Amino acid sequence: MRYAQGGGLTDAERAARERIRLQAVERFEGGEKNREIAVALRVSERSVERWRRAWRERGEAGVQSKGSPGRPRLGEAQIARLERELERGPLAHGWADQRWTLARIKTLIGRLFHVSYTVEGTWQLLKRHGWSWQQPARRAIERDDAAVEVWKKETWPRVRTPRWRATAGSSSRTKPGSR
Repeated sequence: MRYAQGGGLTDAERAARERIRLQAVERFEGGEKNREIAVALRVSERSVERWRRAWRERGEAGVQSKGSPGRPRLGEAQIARLERELERGPLAHGWADQRWTLARIKTLIGRLFHVSYTVEGTWQLLKRHGWSWQQPARRAIERDDAAVEVWKKETWPRVRTPRWRATAGSSSRTKPGSR
């Protein structure tokens, strides 16, 4: 079974799988057949075939774990530089408005450090370093908040219609007064 990007394994799980592969190497050296190894280690024959091929081509190093695929690829100095560049704003980097999107930050990381992140990876990187998402308030530049508050308190109560009638009504369609 293949696990995308390490399958989300912890370091302990990754080490346990590596131990199984190293047990297979001992059995390769002992001359056992793939089927026997697969049964003994409770894995698929296909996995044993892959491990044997890697072992033949690169030795024991071919079956050892390559580590977590999710390691951060930017160092602390690079993160500090990224934060400085983000504080400069999108206009300084050639975008037409002042909104940082994950796609723009991803592009900026690629331009500055020649490292490729996914949009999701960019979001994880930012969260790890204390950044949070913010959505701009959709308000007109000309908006006067003080005038809006005065209107809500003084004008709105005078112009709104009451929700219910002041007198009792009837839901009967046959009553002449209801038409």
